[in-house]
Amino acid sequence: MEISVVQIEKPEAINFIFGQSHFIKTVEDLHEALVSAVPGIKFGLAFCEASGKCLVRWSGTDEVMTELAKKNALAIGAGHSFFIFLAEGFFPINVLNTVKNASEVCRIFCATANPTGVVVADLGKSRAVLGVADGEKPKGIEGSEDIAWRKNFLRQIGYKS
Repeated sequence: MEISVVQIEKPEAINFIFGQSHFIKTVEDLHEALVSAVPGIKFGLAFCEASGKCLVRWSGTDEVMTELAKKNALAIGAGHSFFIFLAEGFFPINVLNTVKNASEVCRIFCATANPTGVVVADLGKSRAVLGVADGEKPKGIEGSEDIAWRKNFLRQIGYKS
């Protein structure tokens, strides 16, 4: 067994969701769920098939996001894992519950725009996701100015009134 860290390749502003599911119809069901949840959503989706032909299956509404999803799914190569890359201006918070509620979805490893590393175990014929390193480690504890900034920021971007 070989353990490695695979860095997710993406532009800085792009958000993605990385998860695990259990069935080939994940691709079609997640596509339908995303376009139903947010009309006009721009995304790319890729799923690592774990049996049969063992292909990276894919779909999407945005060619660039779809290519990112396919590239990163192939790099991770863990059976039944999936990526959803969201075009700029679309965010996981708007679709995460929809994705989690798809009957095939077993877990979500992360939903982020941060630099991300995926810890992968290569077992020869298969690969497993051992964990995800999302962003950076804390640099301290927020103070009163930081709390005020956080609350103001959430209101500026429209997530609190």
